[in-house]
Amino acid sequence: MPRVLLVEDEPAIADTLVYALETECFEVVHALTGTDALAAAGREAFDFAILDIGLPDMTGLDVCRRLPPPARNVVDPGAVSNRA
Repeated sequence: MPRVLLVEDEPAIADTLVYALETECFEVVHALTGTDALAAAGREAFDFAILDIGLPDMTGLDVCRRLPPPARNVVDPGAVSNRA
């Protein structure tokens, strides 16, 4: 089962993404901040990450730069959720 690190501070967006990903058989670990995401990435491996660019403690781009591979395959949930 692919493992996803979801970094999103808005509960409505995070809940929707967690539900959709789990429905498609992804294992999701949700972090609310960049600091929490980096701690999770230090403890366990992920196949990819979905990052919010506007996090409360750092940008999603900062998180991306610090993530160990292979979790550098990144999607911005704001860009996905704003598409019609």
